[in-house]
Amino acid sequence: MSAFGIDVNPEAVCIFDEPMSKHDVLDALVAALSRTGIITNIDEFRKAVHEREAVMSTGIGSGVAIPHVRSASVKEPRVGLGLSPAGVDYDTLDNQPVHIIVLFAMPSGSQKDYLGLLAQVMLAIKTEGFKDRLLSCTTPKEAVEVVNSTVI
Repeated sequence: MSAFGIDVNPEAVCIFDEPMSKHDVLDALVAALSRTGIITNIDEFRKAVHEREAVMSTGIGSGVAIPHVRSASVKEPRVGLGLSPAGVDYDTLDNQPVHIIVLFAMPSGSQKDYLGLLAQVMLAIKTEGFKDRLLSCTTPKEAVEVVNSTVI
């Protein structure tokens, strides 16, 4: 099983080599998730992601953000993964840049699945060395290998 409790598709991974805004990072992850075929209405999903972020930043601190949306435009649970070695100004609780962004795309009514996925991702992120291994990846394939081969 994946460290995140759900396999990560390489198409849903973005490596941000250049500094980017929070808005642009979220848009890139939405587009990446859309390429996996699980989003039925990308505009609706993108709007939901940005509206959720406007309510309160999903930057949880320690270089991590976990934006999340439950939407009727999502066919099945999936995560997008963004890695930014330079960091993203994400308006986090600790005012530090974000380097790892895990975007949850969840179908409407999937509260229980969402909570289980969140717990698994948090456990992985807190595992010693996991964040460093992720941030050393230079390709989506490498990142997927780290996530999908790490057992927590």
